[in-house]
Amino acid sequence: MDFTSIRLITFDCYGTLIDWESGMLRAMRPLFAGVADETLLKLYSEIEPELQSGDYLPYRRVLAEAVREIGNRLSSPVSEIEAEAYAESLKQWQPFPDTVAALQSLATHCKLAIISNIDDDLFAATREHLKVDFEFVVTAQQVRSYKPSLNHFHEAIHRAGKAGITQDQMLHAAESRHHDIAPANVLDLKNVWVNRRFGRQGSGATRPASAAPMLEVHSLAELAAALEA
Repeated sequence: MDFTSIRLITFDCYGTLIDWESGMLRAMRPLFAGVADETLLKLYSEIEPELQSGDYLPYRRVLAEAVREIGNRLSSPVSEIEAEAYAESLKQWQPFPDTVAALQSLATHCKLAIISNIDDDLFAATREHLKVDFEFVVTAQQVRSYKPSLNHFHEAIHRAGKAGITQDQMLHAAESRHHDIAPANVLDLKNVWVNRRFGRQGSGATRPASAAPMLEVHSLAELAAALEA
């Protein structure tokens, strides 16, 4: 891929910048003692898109309902208080080890933005962990829907345009082929798959998908190195 025209990189956040699988497992293990991590992640990958495909719910509610449904399927009930505490734990989920340095490097070459299935207040807490400035942040709360809906992407393209950046000067980077690469392809938006699970079996907490990215990297550091080169 030719990076010379790129002026803005939009990022999915959770799973791409934030190590959401480690964060959710840390919060779920006390609720489901003895259940394998991959089982919990697979259940989440099935349940979350089902909740997001109906009437809009805040992501905090999606998290809470998802963990309660995992409890139902495992015959291990989760209380409302426990579910709310699980959702609140997202504020403490940490970036991947390479995220902050890579973002800071990328920010010297182009503008950065976020396109995320998240609530505004939850991302505000996450933003403190990322330690860079973003040109804009598009959330599910703002567009009242969840990726892979195109609403996030239309809004991001609109905001980029207001900053004088055209769609062909944008690159979208994401871990989920279902939520991000597929809709980016529909819009012919340049994209890169940050395959955080490279070398591991299964798709973890993300719904499997076959959408083909324009470029695949295995870390944000690899993307930063490619852009610098």
